[in-house]
Amino acid sequence: MKKLFLSIGSLFFSCLFLLISAFPVSAAGISVSAKAAVVICAESGEVVYSKNMDTKLSMASTTKIMTALLALEYGASDEMITVTDEMVAVEGTSMGLIGGDSVSLKTLVKGMLLESGNDAANAAAYIIGGSIENFVQMMNQKAQEIGMKSTSFETPSGLDGENHYSTAYDMALLTAYALKNPEFRQICSAEEMVVYYGSPPYRRVLSNHNKLLDMYEGAYGVKTGFTKKSGRCLVSAAERDGKNLIAVTLNAPDDWNDHIKMFDYCFERVTACELNADLSTVFLKVTGGTSDGIGVEMSEELSYTVFNGINIRPKIYIKPFEYAPVYKGEVVGWIEFYDESDTLLGRTSLVAGESVQTAVIKNSIGNSEEKNLLEKIKDFFR
Repeated sequence: MKKLFLSIGSLFFSCLFLLISAFPVSAAGISVSAKAAVVICAESGEVVYSKNMDTKLSMASTTKIMTALLALEYGASDEMITVTDEMVAVEGTSMGLIGGDSVSLKTLVKGMLLESGNDAANAAAYIIGGSIENFVQMMNQKAQEIGMKSTSFETPSGLDGENHYSTAYDMALLTAYALKNPEFRQICSAEEMVVYYGSPPYRRVLSNHNKLLDMYEGAYGVKTGFTKKSGRCLVSAAERDGKNLIAVTLNAPDDWNDHIKMFDYCFERVTACELNADLSTVFLKVTGGTSDGIGVEMSEELSYTVFNGINIRPKIYIKPFEYAPVYKGEVVGWIEFYDESDTLLGRTSLVAGESVQTAVIKNSIGNSEEKNLLEKIKDFFR
C-alpha cells in the first residue's frame, strides 16, 4: 500500500511592488566592459539589467555549467571509473587526469566546476554519452528543455567551435535551472574541495577559479571561462537580504568589477517577496488518535526575488490521512509556488502543527491501555 499525496487545491494571490523601474534596465543605467551582460532574479527569471543580452557569442568554460548539470542528473556517484587516453585527450585547462587514472564521476564534476578541467568535462561526456557527439546531442536537448532558444553546444568543455555559442540571457536561464540542484550549488560555491583520483587514487585539493567568492559578500558561484575568441566570460550568483540574483557577462575584459557593479546596482532595485499561503483551512486527517485532524504549517520560510509585480500560485499536496501518533513537526506533505508561466519559485515541506497521541481504549477488565496496534501499522508502512 502506498501513501498517496493529493493536491487539495490551488490558491491564488499576488505580490505586487512599487519599484524604481517597471522594465529591465538597459545599458544606460551603468557602464560595464562586457560585450553582453544580463542580471536576472534567480527564482522568477525576471530581467533586472541587460546589455546585448540576446547577442550570440561564444561562452568558453561557462559551458561546463551544462556538462556538470547533466553529470549530476545522470547520477554522479563516488564509484571509481578508469579513464582512457581518448577521454582526456583535450587541450586547455586540466585537473591533471591521465589515461589509466581512477576517478569518480562526482569528482569529475568538482574538477570541471572548480579547476575548470577540460579533461574532466571530456571524460564525463564519454562516460555519460559514450562519445562526444552523443553527449553534445544531450546538451542541446537539455538546452531546449530549459528554454535556451539561442544556444548551440558543440563541445562539453567550452573550447571554441563554429557552432558553439549562446547568449547572456540563455546562460542565465541555464544557471537558474542548475542552481536548483543542491549538489550543483554546493560544489560551485566551494572555494576548495578535497578529492581522490589517480593510479592509484590519492588525496588532492581542487581550488575554485572564481575570485568573486572572496571579492563579493554573498557570492555563491558559479563559473569562469576564457578563450582567445570568447574573451573573459563569467557567470555568478549572489544573495543579499533574502534576494538572489544571477549575473552573466560574455567577452568582458573587467569581468570581476562588472559583476560587483551589476550586483550592487540591481540589489537596490529588487525586493525579497515572502512565499506563503493561507493554510488555516488545511487539515490532516488522523486515524486512531485523540483528535480527528490537525492543522499544518510550512517547515521553513521561503522568499523569492521580484523586480516587477508577479502573480503567485501555491499548490498544496498532503497525505489523505495519517495513523496516530503524529508528532508536531512531522512531515505530512509539501507546498510548491509557481508564477504565471508555471515556473517553480520555491518548494518546502508541510509539517504537523501539533501532536496527536494514540487513542486510549478500555480492555475487558477495565484497565486502560494504549491502542498500540495502530502504532505498529504506522511503523510498518514507514
